[in-house]
Formats: sequence, structure tokens, C-alpha cells
Amino acid sequence: MSRTLFTVGPVNVEADVLQSMTKPMITHRCKEYKELHAGIVEKIQKTLDTDMDVFLVGGSATIMLEAAVRNGASKKTLGITNGSFGNRSIELGELNGKTVEKVQVPWGKAMKPEHIAGKVGKDTELVHWVSNESSTGVFSDSVALAKEVRAQNPDALIMVDAVTSAYAMDLKIKEMQPDALVFGTQKALALPPGLAIMLCSERLLEKAKTVENRGFYTDLLKIKKQSDVSYALTTPPVSLMYGVDYQLDKAIKEGMPARYRRHQEMADLVRNWADKKLAGVFPEEGYRSNSIGVLNRGSVDYDSLNSKLKAKGYEISNGYGEVKEKTFRIGHMGDTTPAGVKKLLSAMDEVLEE
Repeated sequence: MSRTLFTVGPVNVEADVLQSMTKPMITHRCKEYKELHAGIVEKIQKTLDTDMDVFLVGGSATIMLEAAVRNGASKKTLGITNGSFGNRSIELGELNGKTVEKVQVPWGKAMKPEHIAGKVGKDTELVHWVSNESSTGVFSDSVALAKEVRAQNPDALIMVDAVTSAYAMDLKIKEMQPDALVFGTQKALALPPGLAIMLCSERLLEKAKTVENRGFYTDLLKIKKQSDVSYALTTPPVSLMYGVDYQLDKAIKEGMPARYRRHQEMADLVRNWADKKLAGVFPEEGYRSNSIGVLNRGSVDYDSLNSKLKAKGYEISNGYGEVKEKTFRIGHMGDTTPAGVKKLLSAMDEVLEE
């Protein structure tokens, strides 16, 4: 049975988007591919209002987070975390041989400049965090964090995991000035998984020249060389790139301010429903995600709820990590609409009344 996904990711992919990926296959070293690649880069720069390099690599976003850590630090990083995916970012650093100083913020709370006061040392090469923590639904102010990093050590690089925030919320990239901002296709771009995207700064590329053991697949200098001539380093998912191109055209047509307002409206619908029907949402007020609602479960039997929703043609996500047993999650991003969210919430009302 087909279901409409209101999951955290992969998210629902509309029929027209799936159809856009059925074009005849082309090789990744031909003129048509170069035009496709270059067009995608230009449209990402336009929609995200940035002139940073845009790298396209086959894989989940994690591969480019790993690339940023491998290329951005020889020895020491500072990892800020307030959930499962911030912890993963720290693990990436440690597994790649870096010494990672950790700043752990309570789950459900936003990461704020005061949390890293005095912690960005002169030997800190890279500071990394998740802008929108999908285990908790917390959206931290990355602009404020980046400013605090630079105030303490202007040479420290900044890596931001924007996997569930890019194309759902305005990240103010020019104001943030990240050195690596990473996301993928299967979240707010509303596509199947399989393509990782990185915005990369000149500072990060210069740092990479001094770092040993960058790997092959994760070597930003190799990726940059190919990207400059609109090629991928290795064989890319061409069909998926047709979909990316299609979705970026839709984003341009909708307009990014309107896209961000639509995500805000969907988030407000879910929050208001949770306040009325459950014990509200998990993240602290003022720092709540517009792409993911993390709801306090209370006495609700999640397995029963989701099973009955599936029978009605919908699917949501369980809680994650340390708060798995007391929350569940609703993804409202990508091509999802307020009208669609209302239909889901109506179905949830019916299940709860049963």
C-alpha cells in the first residue's frame, strides 16, 4: 500500500518529481552532463544566496561531513552537540583521528554562544555543530554561534550540518559565513536519497592543502578540480541529478521567502495541535524546527498510533536517541503543504479518538 510520508527522512517524493528522473541516461563525461552539473550549481547558489563553491558527491550527507572534518583539521576540533546527530559529528572527528573537545548541551535546548565561551582555543582548527537537530527538533542560531567562534579565534573553520534545515529555513548563509555547510537530497529537497551537497569556502580549501590523509573520495582538492569544469570526481547519480534540477526550478518558481513561510505555517499547525491534543512539543520555545515536529508522547502508544496511521495511508517517525521512548516525530518539509499537514492531523485525531 502506498503511503504519504510525514517522516523525518527520506521524505515524501511527489509523482511529478519521480517522473522528472526518468529521462534517458547520459554519461557523466559528456557535454549534456556538464550543462546539468553547472546548472544545478548555479541554481543552488541562487536559491541559497551564496557564491560559495558547491560540491556534488554521490552518497548521503554524512560523506561530506566526513570530508569537512578530514580536510578541515589536522589535529584538533571542537564539537558542539545537543542531540544524536551532533554526537555523530563528534564521532566522525574521533574516528578520523582528530582530538575532539566536546561541548554537550542538554537535549531539547538550543546551542548558544555562552555554551562555547572561552572554549575556542588558538589550537582549535575546526568547530562543528548541527543547525537543526532532528533527534530533538531544536533549531539553533548558527549565525550567533559562528560569530562567537570568530570572536574567539578568527582562524578556526566552521562546519555546519544543515541536513534538515537547508531549503526549509533561512540559514542566512552570507551572515553566518560557514566554511562547510552540508545537506542532502532526501530531506527538504524532497527527493530520494543519494546525493550529498556541500557549500565550501576558500578558507577550507586552503586548509586542506596543509592536511595529510584527506582520502580519495573525501579529498576536497580533487573534488574542487573536477567541480571547476562541471564534472564530478566519481560517477554521480545522474538520474537523481535530473530530479535535483527539477526541484530547484520549483523552488525558484515558488520563491525562497514563500518556501520558508510555508514551512513555518506547517510547523505552527503541528505545534498548535500538539499543545491541544498532547503535552506539547519537546524543544524549548524560540528554538523550534520548522521542518520537524518532535512531540511529547505522553501516554500515547506510538507503535499503535503509527500502525493505524499507516492503515489510513500515512506514516510518521518514532523518537530518536535518548528521547526515543518519550517522543515521536512528524516531518513537514519539502513539497509537503499546510493542507497535507491538516489531513494528517485529522487522521491522527481519528486514531486518538478510537
